[in-house]
Amino acid sequence: MSAKESKGSNRLRNIAFFSIIACCVIVAMRALTFSVNIPAEKNNDTLYREHVAENYKIFSLATPDKMEFAGERVPLEDIDIRERLDKELTINTYWHSATMFMIKRSNRWFPTIERILREEGIPEDFKYIAAIESNFDHVVSPAGASGFWQFLRATGQSYGLEVNGFVDERYNLEKATRAACKYFKDPYAVLGNWTLVAASYNMGVGGVQSKVKEQQSKNYYDLYLNSETHRYVFRALAAKEILSKPADYGFNVRPKDLYPAYETKTIEIDSSISDLKSFAQTQGTNLKILKLLNPWLRDSSLPNKVRKKYALLLPKEDFALKPVAP
Repeated sequence: MSAKESKGSNRLRNIAFFSIIACCVIVAMRALTFSVNIPAEKNNDTLYREHVAENYKIFSLATPDKMEFAGERVPLEDIDIRERLDKELTINTYWHSATMFMIKRSNRWFPTIERILREEGIPEDFKYIAAIESNFDHVVSPAGASGFWQFLRATGQSYGLEVNGFVDERYNLEKATRAACKYFKDPYAVLGNWTLVAASYNMGVGGVQSKVKEQQSKNYYDLYLNSETHRYVFRALAAKEILSKPADYGFNVRPKDLYPAYETKTIEIDSSISDLKSFAQTQGTNLKILKLLNPWLRDSSLPNKVRKKYALLLPKEDFALKPVAP
């Protein structure tokens, strides 16, 4: 056997040896996992099933008897409506991590959204549209919808938002929420029904209008719709129910667990910023915090030849957490 062949043979033997060791470790870990909290002498299938039945429980939810969206009653006496709500409540209750983050983040963002909805004359329940659209995260949909309100580029621009390579106001909560309010007012003038307006945010006002005309009904709960819009308002209702009383659905969140609002101050600029990193440092902060507070800044600079006024948020103090009661 040549030296090269001998070296290859040794490598194969080493791979085989370590593969056997890895398999043994996996088997041992699985054995430990299945024996946790079960005495060795009782570790059989029957007692294991008893242990699981005693310690791991999933409960059916108690669906509320009364609900409304934007002041309009939900007809929960209808068996189909009740089951559709039950489905969305169950999904959100047992999708633990996503709903827990929704609860925590809503404490930070709802006050701003509620204030703008109130100023614009839009029912407060529309804040739950932002919750189900983005879970208060800066996600981008496969279609390119962005920000908490998930505006498409063209739609955002049509409602006055600046969207380009340097600035994307779909990520500016104040401006995007104002734009969402303008959007809600347009279909309300046509549909005259806030629940249908909510549905139109998913399907488009033209799509909802065509279903209303086709089926001769202006009641969302009576319309036959595509599967996504069929669920849409019920997703908002589930968010409203759980966020309004999280403990009733098993979410035990202490006040100190909720994400606090950022402590900020606002400065106005009407000139270009050639380097956002250097600018942040001159303001006593850093690029990370500047982008965190102003996610609408999409590049490393901010050209501004037309001297447009931009409101920038900066940390008020040192960006440290303030003590919160437990």
